[in-house]
Amino acid sequence: MYGLSVDSPYPATEDLTADRESVRILSPAYADHGSELTAILQYVYHSIVFSGLRQKQYARLLLEIAIAEMHHLDLLGGMLYQMGALPVFTSRPPRLFDFYSTAAVSYSHEPERMIRDDIRGEKEAICQYQSMLRRLHNEKVGAVISRIILDEELHLATLNSILSEIIHR
Repeated sequence: MYGLSVDSPYPATEDLTADRESVRILSPAYADHGSELTAILQYVYHSIVFSGLRQKQYARLLLEIAIAEMHHLDLLGGMLYQMGALPVFTSRPPRLFDFYSTAAVSYSHEPERMIRDDIRGEKEAICQYQSMLRRLHNEKVGAVISRIILDEELHLATLNSILSEIIHR
């Protein structure tokens, strides 16, 4: 298991071949505004803030979610590479100079706002992945995306529980 993730194996990703269309569809999930990279940075930042606020249980959960998102980033990067794109941190490979920006990371520092921002990010990620599934023709890539969605749904449920606890304290 990788962080907070569903207890189900991820589909195999070996034997992918060059596939420019799948690269184009997947790339935004790798390193764009609503990407796994943005999620990782945001969860780590929010975890540090929660830790500083002496809310260690929330800090730990957010770090566990970040670890799962790191695994998703690794899966996406590996698939992009196998399909013919260098896994550079750009939303549109092969444009190597369209670099990733942290502008989309939520730097809120109030507990309820942080969790609401994280919930919004998970909802957007789920929608983005569902949209990808409708456009993808590569079944192997689609199977991985479907599995990632399960984790994102678990993250969303966890964040909703945290929000409920924060609101009802």
